[in-house]
Amino acid sequence: MKRLVLFTGLISIFLSACAEATPMPAAIHTLTPLPTFTPLPTFTPTAAPVQLDLRVTAERVNCRRGPGVVYELINELRAGETARVVGRDTAFNWWYIRDPGNPNGFCWVSASVTQVEGTVDELPVVQSPVSTVTKAILRAEPDRIVVGCDQFPQTIFLEAEITTDGPTFVTWKWEASTGVSSENVILVFEQAGTQVINDYYQIGASNEYWIKLHILEPTVITRQVNIPVTCTP
Repeated sequence: MKRLVLFTGLISIFLSACAEATPMPAAIHTLTPLPTFTPLPTFTPTAAPVQLDLRVTAERVNCRRGPGVVYELINELRAGETARVVGRDTAFNWWYIRDPGNPNGFCWVSASVTQVEGTVDELPVVQSPVSTVTKAILRAEPDRIVVGCDQFPQTIFLEAEITTDGPTFVTWKWEASTGVSSENVILVFEQAGTQVINDYYQIGASNEYWIKLHILEPTVITRQVNIPVTCTP
């Protein structure tokens, strides 16, 4: 980059012998104000998260994904076993603990079968987890058809298994390679577990078919079965 430097100076102008020189104005000195002092921010120490010790008082205690028996079982604790409590639900009925069986994991245990040392009022409230679809399986029976060409239509029986880790609404639909799709269907899960969907599909000619199960909410999953169909004259 080029720089333009401007040099300034005094230029004396000499007039005729009979003229008087014009006096230069007196220099005016301007004081530059000092910058305003800005105080440094005050350091505020961050309080350490509250953690309390818990001891299992029942013979066996289930540790679940959420605060309730409707959530998936993650681990099982035995009488006398201890754990670190890091949170609670709003009603003080469930404790959110570090999973003793998984150093990086957490789970929920019922307050009725445990004893906590310390002031539980200081524990932070932890929100219930959003339930998800953890597994989806799709089967077709039969999964291959070889028949005479005069033996159509043929029926394919479909079975889908959908598993969730807690209470939720599952939205799903079918799609076939022929361009046919079902409407969206809502499946209600009142607790963690598996529900089975049974349906059927009729085929009218030989071809390479596929059928898809689309799970749209709360987790997006697609499962597909391929059904080759051939016929002999």
